[in-house]
Amino acid sequence: MQPFLYLRKMIKNHYFYWILLLLSGLILLFIISPLLKLVVGSLFVSSDPLFNDPEVWQSIKRTLLISFITTIFFSIGAIPLAYLLARYNFWLKKLIIGIIDLPIVMPHTAAGIALLTIISPSTYVGKFLSSIGLTIIDSHLGIGLAMAFVSLPFLIQSARVGFSKIPVSLEKAALSLGASPVKVFFKISLPLAWQNIVTGYVLMFARGISEFGAVAIIAYHPMTSPLLLFERMNQFGLTYVQPIATVIIIISLVIFVLLRIIAKSSE
Repeated sequence: MQPFLYLRKMIKNHYFYWILLLLSGLILLFIISPLLKLVVGSLFVSSDPLFNDPEVWQSIKRTLLISFITTIFFSIGAIPLAYLLARYNFWLKKLIIGIIDLPIVMPHTAAGIALLTIISPSTYVGKFLSSIGLTIIDSHLGIGLAMAFVSLPFLIQSARVGFSKIPVSLEKAALSLGASPVKVFFKISLPLAWQNIVTGYVLMFARGISEFGAVAIIAYHPMTSPLLLFERMNQFGLTYVQPIATVIIIISLVIFVLLRIIAKSSE
């Protein structure tokens, strides 16, 4: 009860806190009201589309699995990159950090087009991948690459912040006592930055499952859940997709909360 009493005291003492409360309430209303309307509205429409369309559940499973695998796979290189950016100063470092963040701010259809210029079948990379039997366009691999391109910045930057918080003196002390750089990284740096890294995993995974634009450019088929929602709404209208959208949102929320709990437990 103490936080509520403190809030009540602040509001009572000054009109400024009334303004803060009003503005905060408007933002919360803006976020919550569409979600609440969707969930409540879906209770009054037929749920047949949800249970009679097997592609709905296939797309949900496909989206979650590909985003999870993509997050784990690309973290193998993303975490070392974050460590280098946190620990060393070098020429063009700020430019590199800015480029890493670029997929977040650029239109995601443009991100998909940029990625397509590298991996399309007419490019050298695309031809090489085709020669070893890897199909990118309209494939699970293409979906994963599109997800990774727009979501990797969240993991890299979160991990970089985590590594930056670790005092360099700890690592130098361990090195001076004879520990190898590998041991220092895995025994000191990685555990101390783990909370931020897990947060980065959560953000990257969540961004991956919600991606639409880049995935639509690279691999419209097989459909992920955002693409399926878009197509079903164009075909059958808003009422038809409400139950589907509600289930997808609930599943995403449950997964996000669970991952947040895992991140919290790693503190």
